[in-house]
Amino acid sequence: MTTMQPLKYKKRTLLQCTVLLISALMIAHGVSRGELETVWNKAVNICLECIGLG
Repeated sequence: MTTMQPLKYKKRTLLQCTVLLISALMIAHGVSRGELETVWNKAVNICLECIGLG
């Protein structure tokens, strides 16, 4: 059983790294398309309208 643990750990680590890389690529793609401003404007509107900070 001890020989299976490192393999299981390696697979989990590989999966985590893959998900992290894909997430970073998707964020970079969104930023390159100009979505950052859209998300920021929506966040400001939520704060000003729904929560009542303005």
